[in-house]
Amino acid sequence: MKNKTQSLFLSIRGFIVGLLVAVSFVGSVSAAPNGTFSQFLVSFEAKAVRHGISRTVYQNAMGGIVLDSSVARRISGQPEFTTPIWDYIDRRVSSSRINRGKNAFERNRALFTQIGARYGLDPFILGAIWGIETDYGAVLSNRNLIKPILPSLASLVYANRGRVALDEAELLGALTLVQNGHAPQNLLGSWAGAMGHLQVNSSVLLANGTDGNGDGRVDVHNSLADALATSAVLIKSFGYTSGVDWGFEVQLPAGFDYALATRNEMRRVGFFAQRGVVRVAGRQFSDLDQRVFLYLPAGRTGPAFLMTPNYLVLKSYNFSDSYALAVAHLTDRLKGAGSFVSPWPRNTQFPNRAQRVAIQQMLRDLGYYRGEVDGRIGPITQEAYQQFQRARGFPADGFITLEAFRLLGS
Repeated sequence: MKNKTQSLFLSIRGFIVGLLVAVSFVGSVSAAPNGTFSQFLVSFEAKAVRHGISRTVYQNAMGGIVLDSSVARRISGQPEFTTPIWDYIDRRVSSSRINRGKNAFERNRALFTQIGARYGLDPFILGAIWGIETDYGAVLSNRNLIKPILPSLASLVYANRGRVALDEAELLGALTLVQNGHAPQNLLGSWAGAMGHLQVNSSVLLANGTDGNGDGRVDVHNSLADALATSAVLIKSFGYTSGVDWGFEVQLPAGFDYALATRNEMRRVGFFAQRGVVRVAGRQFSDLDQRVFLYLPAGRTGPAFLMTPNYLVLKSYNFSDSYALAVAHLTDRLKGAGSFVSPWPRNTQFPNRAQRVAIQQMLRDLGYYRGEVDGRIGPITQEAYQQFQRARGFPADGFITLEAFRLLGS
């Protein structure tokens, strides 16, 4: 069981790190598009044909498409990466969203129960993703947010945000869906091409699209059953373990070694229990052999969590920790649980972008950091800073604040 769990952990971690590397260039090294948008559409036809798209399908689907200038503006404004984690969670796990979610889940309880049982998945996770992604389907009728994805994806590829291979793959995937019989005007989604109630990309729809209502087709926009089934298949493909929670909020004892807060090694719950880690509100650990890692999203002054591999599965759905923790928390709130027990350090001062770039450069100069110097603070930068803290005798929680900039520069 240990080897299986560690293998799952490493495979998911590798998937996430790969994605983090792929997106680390966003907003930092994006090159200016070559030529006009019309010229891009003409040149991309050859690539589509090599991918197996017929010229007729390409020309019919892409003819008349115009550049969506809003896409370029949205690239650098994704809230998962620009908002403190507590603000992100506050907005997406608000009391009104919890209440709407409970009502929406109750209206569709039979469907959620059926899908959960069929795929061995906690149905409340699907309900939480539904709530975070589209506010339980409410935004799907908003044509300012939900549009035909071919113009959006073409504009995204043309913008050349630094992950062009992945963006091209999604555009080619959307064209494949058209060639397979989907009408272009019915492929509706976000500015980044995510479609349906639970917002899946064209590549996901091609690989995991599932007919949940038995009508012989997959329509994740108009059929909640199809959307839930498709996302359930996707989540299971990431290695979701039935009957295992995403994690537990815990309290750490005085003098705890914060260097144990690392994703590089899964440890038994008992390992942490032996070191004085307890669940909040007097709750008890049910399985001391469960493999977990310690996560401190706001350092030693904020909530602490022991995370199971199922938390990493949520990160595979969207690799942002803010997103994954919001989904995890909303899952519990839909079940009737309360808010996190420990408060967030809401008065924390964070470095600006120039200071974040300087932090990464200083960590690189000291030999702790080997990632891109792009100002985007993620697990790789946090781990490097944690190594610096430990070497200098500071509490090694890896939480990068304005104080990190001062300490590194001193």
